[in-house]
Amino acid sequence: MTVHKYSDIKLLVKTESFDSIVLQRGERMSSDKDFIKQITKRSDDFSRWYTDVIKRAELADYTTMKGMMVIRPYGYEIWEHIQSNLDKMFKDTGHKNAYFPLFIPESFLKKEAEHVEGFAPEVAWVSFGGDEELEERLAVRPTSEAIICSMYSKWIKSWRDLPVLINQWANVVRWEKVTRPFLRTTEFLWQEGHTVHESAEDAQSETLRMLNIYKTFAEDYLAIPVISGMKSEAEKFAGAESTYAIEALMPDGKALQAGTSHNLGQNFSKAFNIRFETRDQNLEFGWQTSWGVSTRLIGALIMVHGDDSGLVIPPRVAPLQAVIVPISRGNWKETVLPEAQKLFSSLKEAGIRVYLDDRDTYTPGWKFSEWEMRGVPVRIEIGPKDIEKGQVVLVNRINREKSFVEIGNLMIELNNLLEKIQKDLFEKALKYRKDNTVTNKTLNDLAQTIEEKRGFVRSGWCGSPDCEAKVKEKTAATIRVIDNKKESGINKCLVCGKDSTDTVIFAKSY
Repeated sequence: MTVHKYSDIKLLVKTESFDSIVLQRGERMSSDKDFIKQITKRSDDFSRWYTDVIKRAELADYTTMKGMMVIRPYGYEIWEHIQSNLDKMFKDTGHKNAYFPLFIPESFLKKEAEHVEGFAPEVAWVSFGGDEELEERLAVRPTSEAIICSMYSKWIKSWRDLPVLINQWANVVRWEKVTRPFLRTTEFLWQEGHTVHESAEDAQSETLRMLNIYKTFAEDYLAIPVISGMKSEAEKFAGAESTYAIEALMPDGKALQAGTSHNLGQNFSKAFNIRFETRDQNLEFGWQTSWGVSTRLIGALIMVHGDDSGLVIPPRVAPLQAVIVPISRGNWKETVLPEAQKLFSSLKEAGIRVYLDDRDTYTPGWKFSEWEMRGVPVRIEIGPKDIEKGQVVLVNRINREKSFVEIGNLMIELNNLLEKIQKDLFEKALKYRKDNTVTNKTLNDLAQTIEEKRGFVRSGWCGSPDCEAKVKEKTAATIRVIDNKKESGINKCLVCGKDSTDTVIFAKSY
């Protein structure tokens, strides 16, 4: 596994007051246990657990406006690590960042008929500027193809101008009927890449390249295993020739679309007259792609890795990778705290995102619960006896296993533990997906699986939209991706019994 250099970030956290005392290291009074009781058990009510974790860990909060959340500093830091790492991956493949207007003239949006039809129910409109009615309504961007294409038509004149590889980090607004923090909100943050190429082959290569970047990022940084493939016609992006996606399986058996990459063909270039002079001096419409991921990735991270105690955050995107908790016993400020401060300084200098919790208004036991709930990968405990022995105690957030480490070996052992946690989180999630992926050959079998177990269901499909619709009508499951590699033993459509053209993955989804 690749070793990643971690940036240096220190976080200050405001917390609520709980009374507790500590008898021995890790032994807590009832109020520390009450702390955890504020989070519903995952097995009791997964949906409630999800929102409890978000609020208790101070990732986000509701506003008075339906479907619009405030991303709080701790949640936003996760997004910043997602953003910075993805941004580097984009730039390493030649993409550059730009920014385009939030508002899109209605006439622009209407230029691509299929596109506007697909987004019409979700578009928010601006009709007034101050107290004056606008001559033309402005859409608050649900996505930026229209406004970006209008500019590309001005900038692109020759094959020498291609490829255009631009990404935008921005917010978008979609007037959703049912909302849930991070997963589906009226306003959310995302990135959207928009590229133009000389040929259909180049556009297809770009579409698959970006899909692979998303897959790599999800698995290597978020520790979330994903399946990737093409969407069916019914599930593709409005206005695209084809849509590809990465799909992750959540612990409640539902799929989450975690990223999409679209081959737009020449649909938008023809609508917006993006033409260029070819190498043989003919005129040709550009071949385009668009692709994006959003703050929905934070929702995926919460669900895939969290437990009954709260968050579990993969080290590579964690706001804090380690927290130092001095054991406050006796004259600890004169004995233990100075040693803890030395540890903090050395770890910070080495690039570890670390926090020294030296607050004297909370007991160590309360702090243990607090930082476990916030998902910090490693807790470092140091007390009087540890100082005598020249050691510290490392506690793994996943399983709470403790290891006693000599202070001189702390950096090596901590980095090894962070990499182990990153790997173990991925392996645990991958095992869950494998254990909850089944093969069904009939619609009745699929319906039973979705009703009793959910999960990913591999089935045959003849390619008929009618058969796809029947599955959705009976089970509420949809085709998440099409796998072009036919699976042995799956050779008939699960609905009509005709020869299957593809193996597909069905699931209920968010």
